[in-house]
Amino acid sequence: MQKISIRQVNQDKISVGSYIVEGWVRTHRQSKNVSFIDLSDGTAVKGLQLVINPTLEGYQELAPRITTGAAIRVEGQLAASPAKGQKFEFQVTKLELVGEADAESYPLQKKGHTLEFLREILHLRPRSNTFGAVFRVRSEASMAINKFFYDRGFYYVHTPIITSSDCEGAGAMFRVTTLDLANVPKTAGKVDFSQDFFKAEASLTVSGQLEGEIFATALNKIYTFGPTFRAENSNTTRHLSEFWMIEPEMAFYNLQDNMQLAQDFIKYLIKWVLDTCQEEMQFFLEREWVAKDHVQNLEHVVNSQFTAMDYTEAIKVLEKSGKKFEFPVHWGMDLQSEHERYLTDEYVKGPMFVVNYPKDIKAFYMKVNDDGKTVRAMDTLVPRLGEIIGGSQREERHDVLLERIREMKLPEENYWWYLQLRKFGTVPHAGFGLGFERFLMYVTGMQNIRDVIPFPRYPGYSKF
Repeated sequence: MQKISIRQVNQDKISVGSYIVEGWVRTHRQSKNVSFIDLSDGTAVKGLQLVINPTLEGYQELAPRITTGAAIRVEGQLAASPAKGQKFEFQVTKLELVGEADAESYPLQKKGHTLEFLREILHLRPRSNTFGAVFRVRSEASMAINKFFYDRGFYYVHTPIITSSDCEGAGAMFRVTTLDLANVPKTAGKVDFSQDFFKAEASLTVSGQLEGEIFATALNKIYTFGPTFRAENSNTTRHLSEFWMIEPEMAFYNLQDNMQLAQDFIKYLIKWVLDTCQEEMQFFLEREWVAKDHVQNLEHVVNSQFTAMDYTEAIKVLEKSGKKFEFPVHWGMDLQSEHERYLTDEYVKGPMFVVNYPKDIKAFYMKVNDDGKTVRAMDTLVPRLGEIIGGSQREERHDVLLERIREMKLPEENYWWYLQLRKFGTVPHAGFGLGFERFLMYVTGMQNIRDVIPFPRYPGYSKF
C-alpha cells in the first residue's frame, strides 16, 4: 500500500484510493457514531481529517491515548468528503499508535500561542502551523537559490567557517581558540597565539566573499551559501549572531552586470516562493501582522524594472522630500531604513538600486571610482523593507587595494594572498550578498528575524 503526504492530497496530486498516512494528532473528537482526528504530517498548513468508526478493531482501547501531539499511522481509503470546506477525507480501516504525547504536559494544545512563547520551545515550534509554514518556505527558497545559479552555469563553493581574515574590516568577529582562558599564554604582554590550535589568531567567518573571489578568478562564476557570524551586540528584530548568506562572485563582471544579476535573482526567488508555496502564502495573509496586500507587493517587485539612482542624487531627493527623518540626511552618511523606504515606497514606488556610495562608509575591497571619493557599490532596495542585497564591483588594481587596506589600518599580512590575486591575471570582477533570513522575513511577512531561522543565535542566547 502506498504512503502519501497530506500536501499531495491538498494539491490534488493523489486520486481516491487506499493509502497509508502518518503524522501527528492535532485534535481528536469522539462521539457515539463516528470519531474524527485532524492529522498533520508537517507537509502542509491544512491537515487531513481522519474518519473513524468507533467499532474499528482496537480503537476503543487506543482512543484515550490518542491525544494532541501523539504520532499515529493509519491505513484506509482517501475518499471525496461530504463536509463543507474540504475536498477529501480519510476513512480509517487500521490505526496504530506510534508515539504517545502526555496530554497534561504537551505545550502545543489546540489554541493560539504567541510567537514569544514558541521561541522558548524551539524543539516543538516547527509543529505549529506558523513555523511549519515558515520552514517549508525556507526549504523551497533554498532549493530555488541552488537552481538559479546552477541553471546559469555557476559553481557552488564551500568557503571556510574558520578564517584569519576579517572581510568587513569591522572587527566584530567571534574568536576561535582552544587556549585555557583562565591561564592565557602571553609574550611581551600579548596573547601568544602560536600556542593556540591553529598557531595563529582565528575567528568565525563574517563572509565567504574573499575566499569566493579566489574561485571566481579560477572557475569564472561561483556562489557560496552558508552560515556567517557577527559578534555585534545588537538585540533587535533584524539582527542575528549566526545567519546564512548567499554570495555570488563573478569574474569579468562590472557593476552593471552585477546589478542585472541581483535583479534577476531576487525576482526569481520571490516568484519561486509564490508559485510553490501558495498554501503557506495564503496562511500568512491570514495572520494579523501581515499586510493584506502582501502578495500583491511581492508580485509588483517581480514584475518591475528596477530603477537605478546614484547615491548623491538619492541624498538630494531625501533632502528635498520635506520629510522629518529620525536620522538627518547629509552626504557621506549611510542610508538608514527610513531613508530607503522613502525612496522605494514614496519616491520611486518600486524596487531600485542606489549606487556609488562614499568610500569612507564602505568596505576596503570595493572598486574606487575615478572621483576618488566614491566606490562602485550597490544596494538593492525593495518596497516596505529597504536594503535586501548589498554588493559591489571589487577593486582589481593592486596598488589601489593596498592603499585602501592601509587607509583602514587593516593588517596587511592577513591579506597577502588577496593582494596577490591582483598580480596574477587580475580581471574586473563583482559580487553581492543576500542575507537569507532577511529575504525570508520579506517574503513571509514575519516581523522578527528569530522566527525565520530554526535555531536563532543572538546576544545572551545560544540554546538548543
